[in-house]
Amino acid sequence: MSLKIDTDHARFKNIVRGKIKQNLRKYIQKGEMIGKQGKDLVSIPVPSIDLPKFRFGHADQGGTGQGEGEVGDVLQPGQVEQGQGGPGSAGRDPGEHVLEVDVSMEELAEMLGEELQLPRIEPKGKENIEDVKYRYTGVNTSGPESLRHLKRTYKQALRRTIASGTYDPEDPQVILTRQDKRYRTWKEMIEPEANAVIIYMMDVSGSMGDEQKEIVRIESFWLDTWLRSQYKGIEARYIIHDAMAKEVDRDTFFHTRESGGTMISSAYKLAWKIIEEDYPASQWNIYPFHFSDGDNWSADDTSQCITLMRENVLPVVNMFCYGQVESPYGSGQFIKDLRDAFPDPEEDKVVTSEIKDKEAIYGSIRDFLGKGY
Repeated sequence: MSLKIDTDHARFKNIVRGKIKQNLRKYIQKGEMIGKQGKDLVSIPVPSIDLPKFRFGHADQGGTGQGEGEVGDVLQPGQVEQGQGGPGSAGRDPGEHVLEVDVSMEELAEMLGEELQLPRIEPKGKENIEDVKYRYTGVNTSGPESLRHLKRTYKQALRRTIASGTYDPEDPQVILTRQDKRYRTWKEMIEPEANAVIIYMMDVSGSMGDEQKEIVRIESFWLDTWLRSQYKGIEARYIIHDAMAKEVDRDTFFHTRESGGTMISSAYKLAWKIIEEDYPASQWNIYPFHFSDGDNWSADDTSQCITLMRENVLPVVNMFCYGQVESPYGSGQFIKDLRDAFPDPEEDKVVTSEIKDKEAIYGSIRDFLGKGY
């Protein structure tokens, strides 16, 4: 019975997984599911799933096309059977039910990668970060009972019983002795691991409204989800800026709004300071993401940004991502300047993306993660 339950459960999980993948674009655009995120699980609302089954009717119900009326009768619109309900009235039929399914972050990342066809990331900087793992390498005659090898122990006892001539095929009893016990042995393995840091930067000047920040919040959730599936250890740092930049926590990052001007170089300078002090490139995979509406104080400040990127930031990061969120108050000039300064994304490691609205988040995630850097 348990095997059948396992089979049915696996079948149901595959159906749910298919429903989620089918509607993944819709889920990506919505921010509600982010609020239902636990430590390792996220709740996703999916339509109620009914498994197909036979239902027996009655012989007096008639078949298709049978019932009251004569050939040639005209069907009148708006005829509703009593009790079925109509516009503005109560009905008796059940509505569509929504089932909330808990999906692990690992499964969600896997579905995201499959749907967007994201390549696996090849981390750099492995040689200086180590992780200790234990691997079973053999069998010994001593060890803790929790590591006793049952199969090898029984085989040893059976071999000894047969060799002693006491084994009776008609009454095959095998009695263990202390000398028969065998235990797994292990070896400590030092394996290189790759860590990563995501540095989020966001323009919080007056031209970046709540709608623009909501887009950044949703997109950063999915960027986090994918990158955390690629690295064992990952950290996130948050920088907000208008005319000045400061590091904040995650909650402040998504709920701060200022009214000052914009100097993007202040954020890039602070990001470089964080990298230089805390994340040496030989040990860390570094992912800066900057979101803005494209307004900057002056062409001179934009020139400072480009110089800082070219001389300091780009040589040490995996890639530099700039997402321009469309705003009715932003000029949108900064993305043009970046594309002119770094025309070859493959060589320059600068990835840009224009995010007009929530529907554009889906394509923007592919823009940023589709290179596999």
